[in-house]
Amino acid sequence: MRVDLATAPVSWGILIKGMENVPPYPQVLDEMREAGYTGTELGAYGYLPLDPELLRSELRRRNLHLLSSFVPVTLVDPQSRPTQYEEAITTARFLAEMGCEWIVLSDALFVDEVRSRRAGRIRPEDGLDESGWQSVIHHTNAFGRRMRDEFGLKTVVHPHVGTFIEAPWEVDRLLSSTDPELVGLCLDTGHAIYGGDDPVALLERWAPRVRYLHLKDCDKTVLERIRASEGDYFAGVRSGVFPELGKGSVDFPGFLAGLRQHNFEGWAVVEQDILHGSGMNPLNSAKHNLHYLKSIGF
Repeated sequence: MRVDLATAPVSWGILIKGMENVPPYPQVLDEMREAGYTGTELGAYGYLPLDPELLRSELRRRNLHLLSSFVPVTLVDPQSRPTQYEEAITTARFLAEMGCEWIVLSDALFVDEVRSRRAGRIRPEDGLDESGWQSVIHHTNAFGRRMRDEFGLKTVVHPHVGTFIEAPWEVDRLLSSTDPELVGLCLDTGHAIYGGDDPVALLERWAPRVRYLHLKDCDKTVLERIRASEGDYFAGVRSGVFPELGKGSVDFPGFLAGLRQHNFEGWAVVEQDILHGSGMNPLNSAKHNLHYLKSIGF
């Protein structure tokens, strides 16, 4: 087993494209390196410069590797939001030029009103109908094929709260119906718990498809309060549902044991969702999270 630890701009509060009052990217890259990480994802579209020579220089000076990027696509109908899809393709082209191996695909976030409102409380009746599922399966396979054939990238799908791929049965349906040669799984430990799954059990069910990791904690006590008050995902983030690693409900030692059992080899991206004004210090959290993971054997 070999797990290389990286982080991402999301851990510095850059959650979505176009956020204001975010720290400048040179500061974030400096702090990633100061915290001890060796890699980063690209982050929200347009945050890190999409200039290959400039970004190579910035990363080289800090001994950081660019791994991948999280790209949201409306999987029921990618062309219903053409700008979003074209940003995903632009990102893929850039990742290929940068020599990256992976691209992290998610269904579009918070597009459907019911799914957004019921994030973390999804019922079967909140899901796609059969026609919707067939469309998602087709477009997920097509995306993975295009990434492989046109850009030489490997696709991993990221189940995410607030999308149509959130609950355990939705994750299982997508993975059981897509081509394993084209679509792997990015297992996000925090989103697994938020969506009603258990990361250790999810790893056990789909170990051959788990090719990339997002390590995030999730506090079930806070999550139950959010569910009881019918709060949405952002209410959860504001309430601290994603604490620093080791302070929530993810069984990281058990998860690590599962990775060892299945001889996982690859990257794990540490994510600490931070909202500005929360009082959390991104650099301190980044240091804590890396120290915690190393203390348990990562």
